[in-house]
Amino acid sequence: MAQQVDADAMDEFERQMDRMLHTFFPHEHRTRARVWRPPTDVYETDDAVIVKIEVAGMDPADFTIAFADRTLSIRGLRQDIEAKLSYHCLEIPYGEFLVEVFLPGTYDEATIDARYEKGFLYITLPKSRQEHRVPVRVQTQ
Repeated sequence: MAQQVDADAMDEFERQMDRMLHTFFPHEHRTRARVWRPPTDVYETDDAVIVKIEVAGMDPADFTIAFADRTLSIRGLRQDIEAKLSYHCLEIPYGEFLVEVFLPGTYDEATIDARYEKGFLYITLPKSRQEHRVPVRVQTQ
């Protein structure tokens, strides 16, 4: 049975590790920002690969989507706009998130589509139908 880790204890552990690393490596160590990864599904149809990310409570302008070197990167920032003095339970992650998905194959990058619907971000990458042919040269001796 897995143990539940107290979020406050984990935060304190990370702060102590950061202090220790800064003590021994003052110029090399930088405190890392907390980045979380939302639940993500990746599935394929005959015509496309679809990436579905669960990110409720956001606006379309909150996302940055890039596709390069066969890697789809989705960054965003979910902010908690409700002032809270004391949490009884904190399970919803806030702050910066990052999803990176390696996608083998070729895609029509000009027609990649993203839509946000009912708390889910859908990114559709249409498969490319063009074959990349490499000419073969004959070397004579």
